[in-house]
Amino acid sequence: NRLNSRVQDISQLNEMTSAVQRVNKEPVNLSQLVAGMLQEVNDKLVALDIKVENSLPQQLVINADPSMIYSIFRNLVDNSMAYAGHGTTIRIACFRTDGQFCYFTFSDNGVGVPEEHLARIFERFYRVDKGRSRKLGGTGLGLAIVKHICAISDAELSIESEFGVGTTVTVVFSK
Repeated sequence: NRLNSRVQDISQLNEMTSAVQRVNKEPVNLSQLVAGMLQEVNDKLVALDIKVENSLPQQLVINADPSMIYSIFRNLVDNSMAYAGHGTTIRIACFRTDGQFCYFTFSDNGVGVPEEHLARIFERFYRVDKGRSRKLGGTGLGLAIVKHICAISDAELSIESEFGVGTTVTVVFSK
């Protein structure tokens, strides 16, 4: 299962490397896309006692490639489920929109990431805690996929985290 997951993630990264010319931007109702994705992972969220506060406005539409936007939010949720810890809360919010951009935060109140790891957290195969990651079965590619999708989608990506407090990822999409 672990090998299969790694192969799928590597395939996705390879596809995105050649996908720059194939980005199919169209109007995407981000609220519906995220709500559907959260429904897909609901059983696992319940099993991990993770609460999700999705405060995206109902009719939030951006011009983007739907599968790529789905991958961003799915990888962020998967990462939180794997590393934030049982009983945490994930918050998804659009904190600002203007004529050109939508500003999103994806945060959790989990274990957080020590500061010395933040500069490398989006690198392929990078692990903060190699022993714990191996036990949890991650591939070390989820956040690299998020970074790559943001780069080819002209979205800005940043991360803030405090060990023991939680992590916030900010993504800015063009409308």
